[in-house]
Amino acid sequence: MAMADQRNDKPGRPPQAPRERGGWLARIAPGVRNPFAKRETPENLWVKCPDTGEMIYRPDLEAAQWVTPAGSHMRIGAALRLRYTFDEGQFEKIASPHAPEDPLKFPDERPYHDRLKAARKATGEYDCMSIGVGKIKGVPAVAVVQDFSFMGGSLSTAAGEAFIKAAHEAIARDMPLVIFTASGGARMQEGTLSLMQMARTTLAVNEVKAKGLPYIVVHTDPTTGGVIASYAMLGDVHLAEPNATIGFAGRRVIEQTIRETLPPGFQRSEFMLERGQVDRVVRRHEIPETLASILSTLMLGRARSRAA
Repeated sequence: MAMADQRNDKPGRPPQAPRERGGWLARIAPGVRNPFAKRETPENLWVKCPDTGEMIYRPDLEAAQWVTPAGSHMRIGAALRLRYTFDEGQFEKIASPHAPEDPLKFPDERPYHDRLKAARKATGEYDCMSIGVGKIKGVPAVAVVQDFSFMGGSLSTAAGEAFIKAAHEAIARDMPLVIFTASGGARMQEGTLSLMQMARTTLAVNEVKAKGLPYIVVHTDPTTGGVIASYAMLGDVHLAEPNATIGFAGRRVIEQTIRETLPPGFQRSEFMLERGQVDRVVRRHEIPETLASILSTLMLGRARSRAA
């Protein structure tokens, strides 16, 4: 007990001031603190290639116009498409006409009006079609872009009005009309009114052709349903991006109907090219130059008559 008391009676060491840690970096750069602190990485900094699963740095993908190293042409919105198409990304945007919303009062788990509101907020567009006027490698043209991210690019009354507006702009300005199609077909929530747009857009195409103006269709992934059964197959020339799905009904529906296995690549751009339904498959960065070559050739006679 005495020895224990003696040990307890020994005076303790004086408390030491906390030592500032930092090591060699603190001596070299005393003002730097937490240089290796963990930083938050943006969630969308890397994009997965749909074909190979490879993770691609987003700025590199944007610089490549959203075409992966494996050659997959990823879907893009209307604003990017117009920017990639027109010279230096400059164009005049034409406002799309408004149309009655939810004319059929379509019953659904989520009101049609709410679906439209969400799609408009996500894309910044009134409906799935956007119109731009500008020059493609020096050739004036009116371009219409169908945005698949807006309710699957489905054909609605508003989309039909936008297409007709673009056709009339082409006629009024004496310019060719180009459309980039991307759609799952007619919009279910508008029923027969949506199907009527197939006839209305066809008549608008006939008006453009009656004035002797070229009408060029560029198929992007996917172009299906009522769109492929109307204005998407009425072009003077049909181009397509690589590996785009082009057809009326889906592969699974056709196989179940005919009870046969369809060949590999069925309804893809290259398959359609072999069978004469597409004139040429063109990579995205080559589309403006290809369009300019076609349009300048088709407008050659018109340019000569103007000069005379």
